[in-house]
Amino acid sequence: MKKLVVGILAHVDAGKTTLSEGLLYRSGRLKKLGRGDHQDAFLDTDALERERGITIFSKQALFTLGEMEVTLLDTPGHVDFSSEMERTLQVLDYAILVISGTEGIQGHTLTLWKLLERHGIPVFLFINKMDLAGADRSGLLENLKQRFHDGCVDFGATGDSFWENVAMCDEDVLTGYLERGKVTDDEVASLIARRRLFPCYFGSALKLDGVDAFLQGLERYTRCPDYPPAFGAKVFKIARDPQGNRLTYMKITGGSLKVTTLLTNRREGLPEEVWEETVDQIRIYSGAKYITADEAPSGTVCAVTGLSRTYSGEGLGIEYASEKPVLESVLTYQVLLPDGCDTHAALSKLTQLAEEDPQLRIFWNEHLREIHLQLMGEVQLEVLKRLISERFGLEVEFGPGNIVYRETIAAPVEGVGHFEPLRHYAEVHLLMEPGERGSGLQFDTICSEDMLDRNWQRLVLTHLKERTHLGVLTGSPITDMKITLVAGKAHEKHTEGGDFRQAT
Repeated sequence: MKKLVVGILAHVDAGKTTLSEGLLYRSGRLKKLGRGDHQDAFLDTDALERERGITIFSKQALFTLGEMEVTLLDTPGHVDFSSEMERTLQVLDYAILVISGTEGIQGHTLTLWKLLERHGIPVFLFINKMDLAGADRSGLLENLKQRFHDGCVDFGATGDSFWENVAMCDEDVLTGYLERGKVTDDEVASLIARRRLFPCYFGSALKLDGVDAFLQGLERYTRCPDYPPAFGAKVFKIARDPQGNRLTYMKITGGSLKVTTLLTNRREGLPEEVWEETVDQIRIYSGAKYITADEAPSGTVCAVTGLSRTYSGEGLGIEYASEKPVLESVLTYQVLLPDGCDTHAALSKLTQLAEEDPQLRIFWNEHLREIHLQLMGEVQLEVLKRLISERFGLEVEFGPGNIVYRETIAAPVEGVGHFEPLRHYAEVHLLMEPGERGSGLQFDTICSEDMLDRNWQRLVLTHLKERTHLGVLTGSPITDMKITLVAGKAHEKHTEGGDFRQAT
């Protein structure tokens, strides 16, 4: 059976969990409908989620749609947990974007749209709560066209005008439509896959209105990817089960993965720390429960035990690592430990949480001699406090919050680093130039190999990438700069690798 991975995203309270329940129920996966506000939703498996009525952790559910097995990845809608949502985007074949018919396009909805655009993910839209007063179908559709894309088309419409709207998304399809008088399903599927067409379905997930039509559209207009025979996998999440086992969630993007397979991150030009570890168990989750499998073929989303050094965004086999996430933590807090608590033991435990959520930065502030953390917002802080108490038995408090700042430069400048104590020598010239906002840090070299050997140049670039560099205004990390190695010097006898770290 072919496999399709579909993510469901929304601004909080748009009805995403309700639609997820409806899709699972109408596809035959669930015998009874659950609701987030009734604390019995199939995908809100954590006690914290049931209490708050919001999705905090991404989950998966399996259901069958015709000849396809669909893995539905439910993602958090609250902005405080949006980094969890962003991590799932790297493994999606399609996305369902849920929009409230009464609220329309909200602030976080625009962020979601831009992220889906950045990742090139085809999107189906479900405009929910159309049974409530104030939901204007034509007005909403016009707003979607203006703020999202001209290719947003109402798939509840019929007749020639509907097919004309679909055909107008592409010149070749329009030509074929004018000649034949119809648009084929494969042409529609191709337009969606190429992000030229965005099907819009209107309904009420709570009343199951429009859910069947939406499922029919998913079955009719999606196409499963073709995967290469060589093994590949993309890691998108690290978690732990109730027994404390470390779980590496991944999508198999080539070949297949078998139990007892020896996996490695070894790749030419990649990192100095190479690991090799064996897959102990392959779990296929659906809600809170899972089944074990001896083999996971391409297209499978699974959790693997036995791997201790994987990270979110890592590529295994033929798969390459993902780009750096767009969303970043915006607030910083001091962690206040209980009296008599061993600081370093607590820090070691807390770093487990940062491993599971890379955007949750937990670190030791050497200057203040304190544990600090960076996160997205105050709701996440409340959830984190409860999580730390339940998992580690630590009753922590937090100091007052501050905004996380970044620094950059306004004009190009060249810096020189010269390191020459007894029997050591290295010199590095770096050109620093301002970059586009949001571009992050970029590194390059234009230094002649006649001046500085290629190996030393690679070492300088490695040292530039290996740590966070602080600015001079507020001591905040620098960003949005291009740093180029333009010149350098080494000594035949006295230069060692560490000398270039000092000079850099």
